Order: sequence, then C-alpha cells, then structure tokens
Amino acid sequence: MEDMYVIIGLGNPGTRYEKTRHNVGFDAIDLLSKKHNIGMTKIKHKAVIGDGTIEGCRVLLVKPQTFMNLSGESVREIIEWYKIPTRNIIILYDDIDLPVGKLRIRPNGSSGTHNGMRSVIYQIQSEDFPRIRIGVDKPPQGWDLADFVLSKFLSDERKIVDDVIENATRAVEVILKSGVDNAMNRFNSK
Repeated sequence: MEDMYVIIGLGNPGTRYEKTRHNVGFDAIDLLSKKHNIGMTKIKHKAVIGDGTIEGCRVLLVKPQTFMNLSGESVREIIEWYKIPTRNIIILYDDIDLPVGKLRIRPNGSSGTHNGMRSVIYQIQSEDFPRIRIGVDKPPQGWDLADFVLSKFLSDERKIVDDVIENATRAVEVILKSGVDNAMNRFNSK
C-alpha cells in the first residue's frame, strides 16, 4: 500500500467550542477538507474522519472527539488500526506561546504546555512527528488560561487567524509534497 498520512487537528467537539482559540486545529482540518473535497463523514476511533488525497498522497483527516486532554487516545487507535509510522502523522494545534498570526512547524519535539499534545505523546510513546503550531497568543493579565483558550478570537484577530489557518493548510500540502524542511523554510519565517 502507498504511504498514507494522518493529518490531525486538535480541538474540542461540540458547537460550544467552535471558532475558539483551542479549536484552530479543527478549523485547519475543516479548511483542508473543503479545499481538497474530502468529506468528513466517518465517525470511528473516537474521531470524525475523512479519507482522500492531497498532493497525490492518501490522507486521513482527523478531528478527535475525545476532548482535548484525551486526544492521544484517538490518535493511538488510528495509528494502530492503520499501522501508520509516527513520522507519517502531522498534528495541527493552537499555541499560546506564539502571537496570533504566527505559524511554527517542527519535525518533532516535546508537548510544551499543550495538554492535547501531552496526551498524544504519552499515548503513542513518541515525539517524532511533524507538528504545525498556530499562534493564539497568551492570556491577558488576570485571565485564567482555560477560560482564555476556550474564548473566541476578537473581531480584529479573526481575519489574521483565518489567514494563518490558510497558511497552515498550505504548510500541510508542502510537507506532503516536498517534506517538513521545505515547509519550515517557507512558513517559519513569516
């Protein structure tokens, strides 16, 4: 079988969390599914899944439905079921250590402060996979972190966020076409 890639956006399920800072990973998967005509119609492995092709590669688009802190359960089930090497997964998620509008791509690394990534790394016992971090900014002074990441973007931030989500989807396409180093060169400087 050709190489298959699993592209996972982290977020929380349910309308209450739509368009919040913590759900930019879901937003990126939604945009990829729209751009590449991949229906997100299956529900299995504790996730909403779409199967299709991007840049000539077979891909599985994934939105875990476990809530953020347990995202790794869904990711582990998928890579075990499809027998995917960890280097063939790409995870998109929000990062409070980056300003709104910034994108950071890395070939591997720790979870930092992100509970969803902590769960993924713990469940699959590897840090060795590319990830695309989407900046959502730090909470303003006096804000609780959880309240902040579950808040929606301010109206002046939304356009910037939509642009960075578009760039995140382009970064996925570049990774699939020509590798993570090329994607880092193109998008990490912006």
